[in-house]
Amino acid sequence: MIASNAARRRPPVSDQPDRAVIDIGSNTVRLVVYSGPPRAPNVWLNEKVSARLGRDLSQTGRMPDKAMDLALSALGRYAALLPDLEVRNVDTVATAAVRDAANGPEFLERVVQLGLSPRLLSGEEEALTSATGVIGAFPGALGTVADLGGGSLELVQVENGELHGAASLQLGTLRLPKLREAGLPAFRKAVAEDLHRVGWANAHPGPLYMVGGTWRALAAFAMRRDSHPVTDPHGFRLSCEDADAAAKQIMRMTPAQLAPIPGISSSRAVGLPDAAAMLRVMLARLKPDGLVFSSWGLREGVLFDRLSPGAKEQDPLIAAVSHFVAPRGGSATLAATIAAWTAPVAGGSGNGSERLRLTATMFALAAAQVEPNHRARHAYEWAMEKRWLTLSPADRARIAAALLASCGRSELPPELARIASPEQLREAVGWGLAIRLCRRLGAGSRVSLSSSALRRDENRLILRVDPVRAALVSDLVRNDCKALGQWLGLQHEIVFAEAATG
Repeated sequence: MIASNAARRRPPVSDQPDRAVIDIGSNTVRLVVYSGPPRAPNVWLNEKVSARLGRDLSQTGRMPDKAMDLALSALGRYAALLPDLEVRNVDTVATAAVRDAANGPEFLERVVQLGLSPRLLSGEEEALTSATGVIGAFPGALGTVADLGGGSLELVQVENGELHGAASLQLGTLRLPKLREAGLPAFRKAVAEDLHRVGWANAHPGPLYMVGGTWRALAAFAMRRDSHPVTDPHGFRLSCEDADAAAKQIMRMTPAQLAPIPGISSSRAVGLPDAAAMLRVMLARLKPDGLVFSSWGLREGVLFDRLSPGAKEQDPLIAAVSHFVAPRGGSATLAATIAAWTAPVAGGSGNGSERLRLTATMFALAAAQVEPNHRARHAYEWAMEKRWLTLSPADRARIAAALLASCGRSELPPELARIASPEQLREAVGWGLAIRLCRRLGAGSRVSLSSSALRRDENRLILRVDPVRAALVSDLVRNDCKALGQWLGLQHEIVFAEAATG
């Protein structure tokens, strides 16, 4: 009976899947089920079927019967699965292929018969929804969103949370092969003529925010080519020169050569050379300030658009990390208290360093619950490998450096120096050593925090401990205090005195 009851226990409510988006695209039909905090949802389930609904639109103007049958079979599975998961908040959206096909209305009627409520997005709606996802992933973004799907390329201006100039061009990956059949000069001319319709993009400042699986495959190529220390393409940046060089190289490769590269699926490898050829035209015509790759797009835009204004203003990094560490023994509240305790010696390089230090502290509390021989590795992977919104590669390196130092390792892997400056890494190691000292003193207990203080006085690092708590100061505490002082270039001192009053 005990085993049976345990088997039926459900995870905490916050970890239950509670919302889903079904995306009927020109290339794939996908179901994504989400859990976790509304501002930074976790992907709980991600299924897709490569139905290629838009593959014949350029020739016939219709979706193939076999493609529709394959898509409807997948949609029937999704319609049956979601009630079993008790997910009732479901958005079903259809995009370019269904929108442009002569038999699109017939297809949507069959989708309705499955019990789903599809919403057919216009080209402008598709562009704006995808750009909304980018705003959710990159608060304060300034640039042009370029969402490449199977049937279309959407371009939208983003600036300070506002969207302008949405346009949908028939330059999807399923349409590009026909354009290239006429030869590369004709292909470039056709793409340039379409881009001429969105002249606003030529003068709009900022980078191109690249949305879509094919663009992420291009990012994966560039990251592997350069042995980039981070593997997640979200937030990866490329200069226009590096992007053009990568695109030029990809154009000469076959799908068979591209598919073995980690991060490039066989289906993406097929369309990647054509997309690379189009990218070179886009770079020449639009002249962006570089490329930024986003894993958030249409589906996340649907979710973000549903949030209240207050929820949209939340920091997605803090929301996500707080949720991640809670079941692993971390506490955002305790982390904030420890961050305040260590603040006097934390330094201040700006660029959001306080939120990074708080993030590192939350991770350090969770890592402390991991077996010692696995602790540093797990903490490093959390910082460097897991997807986190708003973190640049340099931010990841700083958090990783702090976590390694909190585990007693101030000698850093050389790859961190490739993506963060020596000054940034040195400061981050100081964060980690201070967190280590705090935890060593009283295991992060509130009593130990309230009865002690850390401060910097000219060339001295001073740890003050109330006399009644003097027993907490062990040789290990003294060693950690000395290590922190030496790292900061300070003389260290431990004094036993009550807190000053008045």
